[in-house]
Parts: sequence; structure tokens; C-alpha cells
Amino acid sequence: MSIFYDIAVVLRDVASLFLPRTCLACGRVLLENEGCVCLACRYNMPLTNFAKRKDNPIKLLFENVLPVESAAAMFWFVGGTEWQRIIHNFKYHGRWFFAQKMGEWLGEELLDGGNFDDIDLIVPIPLHYRRRLRRGYNQSEQLALGVGRKMGVECDFRSVRRCHYNDSQTSKSRSERWDNVEEIFDVRRAERLRGKHILLLDDVLTTGATMASCASAIVKACEGDVLISVASLSVSRRIIDER
Repeated sequence: MSIFYDIAVVLRDVASLFLPRTCLACGRVLLENEGCVCLACRYNMPLTNFAKRKDNPIKLLFENVLPVESAAAMFWFVGGTEWQRIIHNFKYHGRWFFAQKMGEWLGEELLDGGNFDDIDLIVPIPLHYRRRLRRGYNQSEQLALGVGRKMGVECDFRSVRRCHYNDSQTSKSRSERWDNVEEIFDVRRAERLRGKHILLLDDVLTTGATMASCASAIVKACEGDVLISVASLSVSRRIIDER
């Protein structure tokens, strides 16, 4: 996969000769030393700092469903703002390369927090093949590549699949979201996951329903012989307020 990343870097640099790189958040033209988010947006980003807190609200939320070793999200997802625009830019507008760059930033946060040091394998939340074909890629896989590169941890894209196509979660209530993702994941290579400490990764955490459903499928397939941690790039404040 690294060869494709290297090619993407070259293509990005060539494209920047004709089209200026712009900030994923505010759209301002980026300076040469800025990554995918300008320094001003990076400074103002509403970081949660959950990676540094072992018993943070996300971890406590999941412990009501199944035990997790560690949990974190990098920044608060705020609808209608530049922080939502970051997600939408690489999720719906084909800027998958920047999902990897944001993943590297998330990987730094997880390393600095010190609660994710013994991760063996990163498993991004899979997309159903119909949604993947329409979008062209799975943004969570691209995030995982960035996180894995920064943390020095292997990614696994094949052991877990989404076996049922479910409707979008966006307009559903909390209870409808949990019903909508019940038993939608299937573990095909449990031997690959058994005995490992797995980091489940997604781009946005809203109710935690999708993440919990995927984690439950893995724990069941591995007959409990697995450790689960969870992380996302962003998290909705609603998940904390409704807890």
C-alpha cells in the first residue's frame, strides 16, 4: 500500500503546481509548511484530549455495552462548522489522501496519550460493498493507514466485513441507530484476530452503535480471546450529553 501512498504524494505535489492546496476546514490556501489543515484552524480545533484520559466519557459509554481497554476521539464534531467540513471533505468529496494525513495526526494523539501503546492490529469499520463502490473508497481505511503509519501498527481490512446494507444513520434517533446496526458485521478470519489487542477505528462517533456492533461481532467470533480499544477522529457532543 505504501507505493500507492508515494504515488499519491507525487501526484499531489504535481497538482499543487496548478491548483493551490486548501485547508480542509476553512478553505484557505495552505502555506508550504502546512499539512491539510491550516495553522489557524489547527490552533482553534476543539480537541477533546480524551487520548490522555484513561477513564474518559467515551470509554465509560462503551463499558455499558462491552469492556474496552481504551477509547478516544481527537476533536468534537460540530454540525454546520468547519469541523464538520473536515470530515465531509475526505468522506464525500474524494479527498481520500487527506484522510490519511488526518489519520497521522490522530496517531500522534494516541501515541502521546500513552493509553494505546500495546495495540497489535488496527481494524477500521468496514463499509458495505455497495456504499464503497459508490464512494470509491472507505474513508475509515484511509484513516487507519495514517494511524498505522504513525504508530507502527499493521492494519487489517479483510477479517471483518459488513454483511448487510443498512440505511444511513444521519437522520435516525438514538434507539433507531442501535436497531439499524444490529448484527450487520461478520468476522471471516477470527484466527487472525484471536489473542490480539485490536484498535477499532472510525471517522465519526455519534451514538457508538456501529462501533459497538462491530466490537461485539469480533468478541463473539474470537470467543472472548481478544482485547478491544476504540478510537475515532471526531465525536458528537450528543454522545456525552445523552449518556
